[in-house]
Amino acid sequence: MEKTWKKKAGLFLTSQAVSLFGSSLVQYAIIWYITLETQSGVMTTLATLCGFIPQVLISLFAGVWADKYNKKKLIMLADGTIALATLVIAILFLAGFDFIWLLFVVLCIRSFGSGIQTPTVTSFIPEIVPEQHLMRVNGINTTVQSIMLIISPAVSGALLANVELEYIFFVDVITAVIGISVFSFVQVHYQKRDQGKVDYFGAIKEGILYTKNHRFVSRMMIYLVLANILMAPLSILNPLMVTRSFGAEPWYLTLNEMIFFIGNILGGVLISSWGGFKNKIRTIGLGCLLCGVFSVLMGLPLGFVVYLVWMALTGLTMPMVNTPFITLFQEHVDPDKQGRVFSLISVITGAVMPLAMVFFGPLADYVKIEYILIATGLLFMAGSFFLVRDKVFQELAHKGGIPAQEQPAEPGAQE
Repeated sequence: MEKTWKKKAGLFLTSQAVSLFGSSLVQYAIIWYITLETQSGVMTTLATLCGFIPQVLISLFAGVWADKYNKKKLIMLADGTIALATLVIAILFLAGFDFIWLLFVVLCIRSFGSGIQTPTVTSFIPEIVPEQHLMRVNGINTTVQSIMLIISPAVSGALLANVELEYIFFVDVITAVIGISVFSFVQVHYQKRDQGKVDYFGAIKEGILYTKNHRFVSRMMIYLVLANILMAPLSILNPLMVTRSFGAEPWYLTLNEMIFFIGNILGGVLISSWGGFKNKIRTIGLGCLLCGVFSVLMGLPLGFVVYLVWMALTGLTMPMVNTPFITLFQEHVDPDKQGRVFSLISVITGAVMPLAMVFFGPLADYVKIEYILIATGLLFMAGSFFLVRDKVFQELAHKGGIPAQEQPAEPGAQE
């Protein structure tokens, strides 16, 4: 692995970037098309749910598949299925069957595909990248993803204004073909596993019990839930705060999103070049502390330009939290359990934040969002100190290993 990992990682990240660009572009186009054609909050909400619920439902099963089957083929199959469904819808629209309900169907299929891809991709990276380089590769991956998430909505908006939706669908098909073709050159020696009948619910239960009984993993999951709850106002109520406090001009919202992703890109570059502290928990703690500080500052009435500065710096802190977090899981979870653990992470990140909005959403109609950001920012800052001083993580740092009953097997089960 040591001699060829850079080539494999380069090909893999390139394939995922190309695929993500086309997938995100079409996803934006579908949601915006539904919004523009129906101008209905109910239809827009339904479209959002179609893109969210299937992903959560399939994630736990996807984790079992990722642990049992060839991850490379699984990723390619999921990407190909999404592209095929998009191609079918494109053909139907070209034939005149341009019904809105078909878009909801394709959103569900695409969501299922994403639910399979996300945990599989994350658990695949340690199989082609040596452990000591995981942090930097994950940082590069974060940077590339952020760039794609800036470019794709801009290109999608331009295309939607000038081209019929059915032709935009073909962008996803073409990028999927390119991405799969590039990925096919990544050579991975797959260790064949038992192909007998799978007890899915038993395997899911095993993954949940593994997470619960692993001191390090279970403690990280607790902090993940708390972080997602505190991040909900900053992520979801932010556009509403901009509209209420600075004005309802579309360019305010555009700048708000772009500045955040630019900060995200810079943060990804920083973490991939710096690599963070040797103790990755300290890197996460620093990121959480700074995120809390900037959240508090965003709640202060200092004008839109100053607000954008805090927003950019908040974006910069995200890779400082996410990259070492994912890297720690890649390093310390048994290779044959990673798919299921990362699927649990997908479920948590996909479900906790919307559920938190059940509380924060109505609260925002009675309390200024700025005050909510200040409160959650202060809690974030306090949480960072608890994180860094947590005895389980201190034990990890002192021992240089995993504070759990079982140590992980050697990485590269498929390499």
